Amino acid sequence: MHTVHKPLSTLQVLACGALIVTLSMGIRHGFGLWLQPITQAHNWSRETFAMAIAIQNLVWGVFGIFAGMAADRFGAFKVIITCSILNALGLMGMANATTPTMFALSTGVLIGMAQAGTTYAVIYGVIGRNVHADKRSWAMGVAAAAGSFGQFLMVPTEGFLISHFGWQEALVILGAASLLMIPLSWGLREPVFGGGAVLLRDQSIGHALCEAFKYPSFQLLMAGYFVCGFQVVFIGVHMPSYLRDKGLSPQVASYALALIGLFNVFGTYAAGVLGQKFPKKNILAFIYLARAVAISLFLLAPLTPASVYVFSSVMGVLWLSTVPPTNATVAQIFGVAHLSMLGGFVFFSHQIGSFMGVWLGGYLYDRTGSYDIVWYIAIGLGVAAALINLPVKEAAIERRLPLGAAAQ
Repeated sequence: MHTVHKPLSTLQVLACGALIVTLSMGIRHGFGLWLQPITQAHNWSRETFAMAIAIQNLVWGVFGIFAGMAADRFGAFKVIITCSILNALGLMGMANATTPTMFALSTGVLIGMAQAGTTYAVIYGVIGRNVHADKRSWAMGVAAAAGSFGQFLMVPTEGFLISHFGWQEALVILGAASLLMIPLSWGLREPVFGGGAVLLRDQSIGHALCEAFKYPSFQLLMAGYFVCGFQVVFIGVHMPSYLRDKGLSPQVASYALALIGLFNVFGTYAAGVLGQKFPKKNILAFIYLARAVAISLFLLAPLTPASVYVFSSVMGVLWLSTVPPTNATVAQIFGVAHLSMLGGFVFFSHQIGSFMGVWLGGYLYDRTGSYDIVWYIAIGLGVAAALINLPVKEAAIERRLPLGAAAQ
């Protein structure tokens, strides 16, 4: 990739990118708090709610590929503006939907499209282009930690809004708040995308895709990320109801999700820092194995508020800590010219896992009256993902470039 422009300052990129991720991911992380109020208000099954969230995750994954392509081609700030408006519309629709179809279209399709353009794939593309490789993993850890802080900050806020204003009004308030991402996006305007400048690349989109999908390590990263999506979205959406089914108060669920967010601030930042010093594949293998162990101990221990808080804290350290090493590995192997797009494809695999985790949770609960089977699946997948990441080769891929072309 050849560019002739002064990169944005690291502080500016991280500040604006982190605040956008905080809002986007923070609002989304609290959706589990609406499962029972919405299903009870409309007399819907949990599978109906779970299906809408599953569609959201799948749409997020599919649209993330195209949002990444658009961000690589036209700049992230245009994508973020569009998707912040979609997010507001989706939350308004979620509040006013009266049928499962309307609920799926607003909560699933609109918010899924919005998430694609306001979260990691797009933000990490800006980071990759403007932060030197020596600090890239660290910077991605900071952005991921911001999303975790958003969960810590927003989930209790959403619980407060629901209890004081009602679940519908709470969604309307959050829809208005999501529009704050529009002014923040201006801090991510890259000069190379403005004033008619052209970003030249050594690869076409087609060549970059063929190269990535033929490379075994890319396939392994995608497979591991599938497991990440399955585990975190199942837990994030269904754990509040799981805890209430076991007789614990709604406040325990709110505090549990908040603890996940708080401790993930440290986990994602640590993963980004460690990714500068140790093989990222080993970091990923450890995270997935540790998740499997944590879930196993959680199911074996007596269920009390204390055990829930310990589990949430441990899972928080491991929650989104896969994000910085995974995306930094993609950048390290393939360069940054198509980073948002390739990150979008890896994240698509994550979202297929998310779809399966959230939908299977609702499906099996409605048919068995229990979440036990899905918990066991999450454990087995964690062990598999740990083994899958060990053979990943992190070295930059060797390319035959045209005469006179510069390497990325």
